[in-house]
Amino acid sequence: MARYVDVHHGFEGVTAEQLAEAHQADLDIEGAEGVHFESAWLDPELGKVFCLSTGPSKEAIMRVHEKAGHPVTEVYELTAEV
Repeated sequence: MARYVDVHHGFEGVTAEQLAEAHQADLDIEGAEGVHFESAWLDPELGKVFCLSTGPSKEAIMRVHEKAGHPVTEVYELTAEV
C-alpha cells in the first residue's frame, strides 16, 4: 500500500475535539475503499488539516474524505522516507 499526506483548507478555529470527530468520520468508512487514516494534524490559525494515510490510490483517499463530509483536493503520494 502506498502512503499519502493530504491537506485540507478552511478549518480556521476548529478545535482538537472537532478534528477528532472529522477523523473518526473517515475511520468509520475507510474500509470500503481499502484506506487507513493513520493520523491527522491541525493548524487552526491557518485553517489547515494534514492527514497521513495508506491506501490503493489518491482517488480512494479523496473518495473517503468526500463521503465523510470534508473533501480534499491536495493529496500527495509519499514515495521516499528516511
